[in-house]
Amino acid sequence: MTELRNVLLILFCAIASGVAQTSPPPAPTPSIVYSMHDPVAIKDYKTNKRVVHEMVNRLVLAATGQPDVGKAWASLVAPTDRVGIKICAAGGELFTTHHDIVNAIVDGLAAAGHPRGSIIVWDRTLGGVKEAGYRPSADGYQLKAIAPREGYDSKAVLSAPLLGKLVWGDLEYFGDLGKMPMLSDTENTSNVSHFSKIISNEVDKIINVPVMSISETNGIAGCIYNMTIPNIDNWRRFAQGSRFGAESLAEIYSNPNIAKKVVFNLMDGLIAQYAGGPMPQPNYAIHHATLYASKDPVALDAVALKYLEQWRARGSLPVIGPLAAYINYASQIGLGNSEQNRIEVKNIGR
Repeated sequence: MTELRNVLLILFCAIASGVAQTSPPPAPTPSIVYSMHDPVAIKDYKTNKRVVHEMVNRLVLAATGQPDVGKAWASLVAPTDRVGIKICAAGGELFTTHHDIVNAIVDGLAAAGHPRGSIIVWDRTLGGVKEAGYRPSADGYQLKAIAPREGYDSKAVLSAPLLGKLVWGDLEYFGDLGKMPMLSDTENTSNVSHFSKIISNEVDKIINVPVMSISETNGIAGCIYNMTIPNIDNWRRFAQGSRFGAESLAEIYSNPNIAKKVVFNLMDGLIAQYAGGPMPQPNYAIHHATLYASKDPVALDAVALKYLEQWRARGSLPVIGPLAAYINYASQIGLGNSEQNRIEVKNIGR
């Protein structure tokens, strides 16, 4: 009898093991992208400050389920967190992350107990922010660019098996200091990039605020792009349209300096640009008058790409999705959902 029980136990364990091996993994939790459209939010490239402020507040309330704006932002960032807001300033006067959106976020963070002067708003360069209405002295927050060379952290390193040509401004470029070297110098190559000191040392939590725009080299200049390409040196090797470069954006985003710090994504779709981006191209822009928000950067990028492809099709432009292969790859490595059937878009009425 004992031997029979042992045989049955072995058979049961073998069957259980086989079931465990063949059972599919549980499906990921669906992601929610919140959308708010208001046609009076922008007209002739001019925003309606009051309307935009209300749109930002309603989106963060919906995304957090909190009863008021202060508690909503407090649920995302703790009082002791050093908070940064990553904007996109590559679009100049008309296509930089809109000033009114950033001010609404800062007002909300202030309501949650964060002094305005402690909040960092940044991008790699700030060429168009003055024309776009940013006024650091009046706004009260810190407005920062990444300083060439000195702005990168020698200890915050990421490696990838793809050589890039270093240029002036990269941390490891070894041209004559104090002189502007020739950019054609072929000896300066490296497979190493460095994160900016802002992202590695100066902020603990990040509000990611990209513009709804195409990237001609990386498909879409959305949530993933906005946190990766502008925040590292030796970045040109990831903007070549190659399969390797595309997938690398997802891998870069998964670095703790980014993935563990970004707590909220709010995409500026007041004006959407479906070709030529992220540099300004008014001929390919529309007044979309919509803001999107999500805690899932992958889902938000997937939703934005769907719209951008539709506008490109209407303009008889080729699909650009293949250059954004990192969106699906980001889903595969667990950064979020890219499949439309795993994404719920909730429209918030006026």
